[in-house]
Amino acid sequence: MIRPLTFFLFIYLFIISSPAISSSVSITYSPKTLAKSGDLVNIQWNGVETPSEFDWLGIYSPPNSSNNSYIGYVYLSSCNKWRTGSCSIDLPLVNLRSKYEFRIFRWRDDDETGKKKVDPDHNPVPGTKHMLAKSQGALGFETGRGPEQIHLAFTDHEDEMRVMFITGDGKENYVKYGGDENAMNRVVNTFVSRYEREDMCDAPANHTTGWRDPGFIHDGVVKNLKSHKRYYYKVGSDAGGWSETHSFMSRANNSDETYAILFGDMGTATPYSTFHTTQDESVSTMKWILRDIEALGDKPIFISHIGDISYARGYSWVWDTFFTQIEPVASKVPYHVCIGNHEYNWPLQPWKPDLANMYGKDGGGESGVPYSLKFNMPGNSSSPTGTRAPATRNLFYSFDSGVVHFVYLSTETNFLPGSDQYNFIKHDLETVNRTKTPFVVVQGHRPMYTTSDEYRDAPLRSRMLQHYEPLFVKNKVSLAVWGHVHRYERFCPLKNFTCGEGDEALPVHIVIGMGGHDWQTLWTRRPSQTKYPIFPQPERSLFRTGEFGYTRLFATKEKLRLTFIGNHDGEPHDMVEILASGKILRRAEEAWNKS
Repeated sequence: MIRPLTFFLFIYLFIISSPAISSSVSITYSPKTLAKSGDLVNIQWNGVETPSEFDWLGIYSPPNSSNNSYIGYVYLSSCNKWRTGSCSIDLPLVNLRSKYEFRIFRWRDDDETGKKKVDPDHNPVPGTKHMLAKSQGALGFETGRGPEQIHLAFTDHEDEMRVMFITGDGKENYVKYGGDENAMNRVVNTFVSRYEREDMCDAPANHTTGWRDPGFIHDGVVKNLKSHKRYYYKVGSDAGGWSETHSFMSRANNSDETYAILFGDMGTATPYSTFHTTQDESVSTMKWILRDIEALGDKPIFISHIGDISYARGYSWVWDTFFTQIEPVASKVPYHVCIGNHEYNWPLQPWKPDLANMYGKDGGGESGVPYSLKFNMPGNSSSPTGTRAPATRNLFYSFDSGVVHFVYLSTETNFLPGSDQYNFIKHDLETVNRTKTPFVVVQGHRPMYTTSDEYRDAPLRSRMLQHYEPLFVKNKVSLAVWGHVHRYERFCPLKNFTCGEGDEALPVHIVIGMGGHDWQTLWTRRPSQTKYPIFPQPERSLFRTGEFGYTRLFATKEKLRLTFIGNHDGEPHDMVEILASGKILRRAEEAWNKS
């Protein structure tokens, strides 16, 4: 039996510990329904008394989320008139297949615990004890407007193109396509998949703060495409609505030219703060890439994003934001990926040799599941997770594009001799048709060479140099590009840390992890003066910069050119040219450096 005094004390403590809504504060928003992802909602608040710089607006989806399980937040002080207690902001929102609600809190800096909570990037996380208001009703998206998050990829067949997208209900959807925008008479079904919260391996991916329903992933393949022809397509169904019409260029079989865009570590930008830092520079990266694609007209091109794709790190709505951001590009050209640490790493991952002390919690508990299902790359590489989660896919594969043979490898799963991956890479490099594709470009996430202070990865780099560099040198790999380090750095033709002599054909290594993430490691300090910020550039490092951007690849039968485009102006900032013989055009390089 509960004593009356104890009961009333319990009720009193419950009341004072619960967030109290202020009767004077109100939140309204318009419109009440958005048409599509990226549309703006205007959120207005009134009646905030004695406004504080710690007052903040929480964005919640679904509306029944707990106060601590927001998807993002904006400080009211970001609005110019916040000191009046009334103001409004415009926010672009992504369709998460559930409705939105908005709440205002007053966070006192000496808040509930007396100790600041911080996110994985060590930024303060605002407190939710003092709620001032929440919106009435819930903001939704129109139905019947068709699927979103459309993106393309090559398959193993040159006369095909893969089309993937997301729906909220998983009902039957199709891809309509044809060579005439007004006659898309060919139709293919889509294969549907999804993953569940129980498939995630660790927090926050399997926790209420990080998990949101990911929707249903549709995968369709359009076939029997003619070479080098523009095709028009739309996705959806009569019941659920159809997307806008998009178009792509089919692969140019036996073309004497190759165009590609390569970068790593881009991430995505959000219009609000969330549980970790997002990547504002990714907006500029996409802007300039779209410019370059449109300038090419009917010349086929593809994207290569070499690891650390969305930086969702267990917060699933970040994947939705990422695919919404890349759709203007990825719905036009194939978007290819390889796996990085922030898609995969978790404490119990199945492959953790003695060199792998750097494999920690970078994946946020996703264990490669969203990456494996949201993309479908050529080949059939996979690795069991050792859990109920589906096997990790899209690990290593290759394809020809024009005059270049492109190879993708995984630095996060077993790459040692005897592994499926090592056997694949070895056989692939040994059997390239150098008459058809005189250039070979290898891509992976963690770099084999870098002058950045990445000491944790030193054991891995040592093994890669031991086992893969001999393969690269023997089989005359033209170019090896890497991400992970959020900088651009170009090396001389290299073998065992030594520049080649004369016209010796050695791989050119370039780090291109400058796609958008702004956490930058320092350059390696001088060994004799480790306590001082002296970062000498060794002879093998010919050009390095902290500028964000991407690289453009153009190749003919005779020459491959890789150009670094900087985000601040969209202009070239570095360039290297490699002949089919493996020789570097030093005159072009010298002229560039003088310009």
